[in-house]
Amino acid sequence: MNATGEQLEPDAPEAGRGGRPDAVHASPLGGMIRRLRKEKSLSLKQLSLRSGISIGMLSQVERDVSNPSVRVLSAICQALDAPLSVFFEPVAAGAEELDFVRRAEQRPVLQLGYLNKELLSAKSAHNLQLMILHVDRGGSSGEGLLSYPAEKGGMVLKGEIVLQVGGREAHLRAGDSFAFGASVPHAFRHTGEEPAEVFWIIAPISIDKQL
Repeated sequence: MNATGEQLEPDAPEAGRGGRPDAVHASPLGGMIRRLRKEKSLSLKQLSLRSGISIGMLSQVERDVSNPSVRVLSAICQALDAPLSVFFEPVAAGAEELDFVRRAEQRPVLQLGYLNKELLSAKSAHNLQLMILHVDRGGSSGEGLLSYPAEKGGMVLKGEIVLQVGGREAHLRAGDSFAFGASVPHAFRHTGEEPAEVFWIIAPISIDKQL
C-alpha cells in the first residue's frame, strides 16, 4: 500500500527482453529478495504490508515467475531498507582490485524484462549509484510515479525516452540531460523505434537532510 493507501498491483513486463551488454551477468533477483526478507525475519504478509505490494506478486517475484517493474522493486527496496545495488550479482574480481574502480568487464546487470540496469558504481560508492538503463520498446518504470528520498540526474546516451517529473513531461533524445530533487514523483517510458540507453545517477539523502 503506498502513501495514498493504494495497493500496488503487478505491472511487470515479460521476462528477458531488455537490451544488455555481453559482458554482464543477470542477477538471481527472486532469491536475493527472499534472503533479505528472511534475514529481517519478515513474512510475505509483513513485507506486503510494508511495501504495498500484494502477497501474490511478492511470491511470484521471489520465485522468479514474474519480473518486477522499477516501481515495484523500489517499493520492495524501501520496505527492506536495502539499496538497489544489493540486487546486482557480483562479478568475479580480476587481478587488480580497487574499490573505487568499476572495470568495464566487471559491470553486473539487473534484468527487469523490457528494462535492464547495468551497474557502473564502484564498491566504495555507498551513497552514489551510477548505472546505465537499457530500455527496449515497451519498457518503462511501471504504472504510477516513483518517489523516494534521492536526488536523480543523468543523460540519454541513445534512443529516446519520455521523462515525467511532477506534473510535467519532457521528450528526451540522445545528448539531452536532466536532474531533479529528492522525493519528486517521477516516471519514464520508452519512445521512438530503437532501444534507449540512459546514464542514470541516484544520490540517496538522509531523512535528517530533508528536515
